[in-house]
Amino acid sequence: MTLDLPLIWAVLIATAVGLYVLLDGFDLGVGLLFLFARTDQDRDVMMNTIAPVWDGNETWLVLGGGGLLAAFPLGYSILLPALYLPVTLMLAGLILRGVAFEFRLRGRDRGKRFWTLAFAGGSILATLAQGFVLGGFIQGVTVRGDAFAGGPFDWLTPYTVLVAVGLVAGYALLGAAWLMLKTQDDLHGDARRWSSIAVPLVGALLAGVSVATLLVHPQIAARWGVSWQGLDLARLALLAPIPLLGAAGLITAGLGLRRRSHSAPFIGGVLVFLSGYLGLAAGFSPYVVPYTITFRQAAADPSALGLMLIGAGVLLPLILGYTAFVYWTFRGKVTPDAGYH
Repeated sequence: MTLDLPLIWAVLIATAVGLYVLLDGFDLGVGLLFLFARTDQDRDVMMNTIAPVWDGNETWLVLGGGGLLAAFPLGYSILLPALYLPVTLMLAGLILRGVAFEFRLRGRDRGKRFWTLAFAGGSILATLAQGFVLGGFIQGVTVRGDAFAGGPFDWLTPYTVLVAVGLVAGYALLGAAWLMLKTQDDLHGDARRWSSIAVPLVGALLAGVSVATLLVHPQIAARWGVSWQGLDLARLALLAPIPLLGAAGLITAGLGLRRRSHSAPFIGGVLVFLSGYLGLAAGFSPYVVPYTITFRQAAADPSALGLMLIGAGVLLPLILGYTAFVYWTFRGKVTPDAGYH
């Protein structure tokens, strides 16, 4: 049986990006909440909750971006020029955040305050930039002759601003829920309060982004069975489990907060992001450049895809095994004397 190499690589890259959003999402969310902590000691604990895992989480971004370049070079050559500015801002935010992560530990007084602001600022910048990348991708790019033909600021629209704000709220929910899972005492109580604010905010913004997404491109609305002529109830029924999964995530998070669960809000946040990711996939697949170039049209030569798949078959189990090992090793609550960072 012949392997469908373009499809396999499309699934692998989509999975890598999805894992990045979930895993790096909560540690970016911790950075978003950094300035709201009461004391430097609380901030130290917040950093210690992500210290063992944050750099490994970003491995999935490298895999997703590198995989897109290698497996779908045409898609990469169109999307990167269209999104140069937000991608550059995202990388700048991640670099600033990484430097601040290391230097804050060694800073004193003014230096520590500066790196605290840098860590929070880098997290905010990276998250907003990712929102602009996502929004710019969803709304589509101008393509002529297999090349980007738009302007440098096509990605900056009211829709992408809404997506970026929604992503900030979503990451903040993941970060607060992660802190509920990993901390105790006063910081745990603060994380619960932050989560209780984030849940309804995420629900409202998710609804707003969902409606706006149906309006931003007619093909997305058609995929969901929505048009000026009426509703396609059969298509709506087929895709209904996706928004229902998001609603279930919000309910899980809300009930978990009410019942003072330490884990339910994080599980609920993960379900919300999974729902959003599946909803996007339903809206623009099989396009790698919405809504002009499919993943099959953008795929590299089959021999190259096959050779890379051998490498991925070795590399991916190692990354997954390492990730599972780290999360298992550093499971449980983090105390002020943990000393991971």
